[in-house]
Amino acid sequence: MKKLSPRTRVVTGAVVVAALGAGAFGAMSASASSPAAAPAAAVKADTGNRNLQQTTHLTVAAATEAAQATLDAAKKENQRISVAVVDRNGNTIVSLRGDGAGPQSPESAVKKAYTAVSWNAPTSELVKRLEQAPNLKDIPGTLFLGGGAPVQVKGAPVAGIGVAGAPSGDLDEKFARAGVASLAR
Repeated sequence: MKKLSPRTRVVTGAVVVAALGAGAFGAMSASASSPAAAPAAAVKADTGNRNLQQTTHLTVAAATEAAQATLDAAKKENQRISVAVVDRNGNTIVSLRGDGAGPQSPESAVKKAYTAVSWNAPTSELVKRLEQAPNLKDIPGTLFLGGGAPVQVKGAPVAGIGVAGAPSGDLDEKFARAGVASLAR
C-alpha cells in the first residue's frame, strides 16, 4: 500500500469531516418538525351566506352516458369521432376516442367542448363571432370550429360536449347535440 503524503491526508480528512457534517446537518434538518398549520376558519354552509355560491355539475356517470350517446349517434351514420365532456371550469370529465377516429380528434374534441362551455354557445355560432373579433381564436385552449355544444341548466352552462373527427363541423355538432339531448332523458 502506498503511503499518503501529509497534505493528501489533511485534504482527505477535511473532505470526510465536511461530508459527515453535511450529512448530520441534513439529517437534523429533515427530522425537524414544522409547526402545525393553523386550522382554517369554518364557514357556515347555508343558503343565507352571501359568500357562498352553489353550482350544478354533471356526475361522471352522466358525462359518460352523454359521451356514449354521442358516439352511438355518430356510429349510426358510420362516422369515426372522438368526444369529450368538460365541466363548467373546462376540466375534462370524460374523453372517448371512437374506433378508427383520427389521432387529432381527441384533443380537438376537448378544445371544442371547452370553447362551448366558456361562451355558453355552440361553437358553430362562435365561428361567426370571429368576423367581428378575430383575436378570439388566440385564446389558449379554444377551437373555433363547429362541433361543440354547451350543456345548460336554467340557461347557465354546466358542461360542454365537443366532437371531432367527422368530415364537417356541422356533423360534429349534430353528434354533440345528440349527447346533450341524452342528458334530458
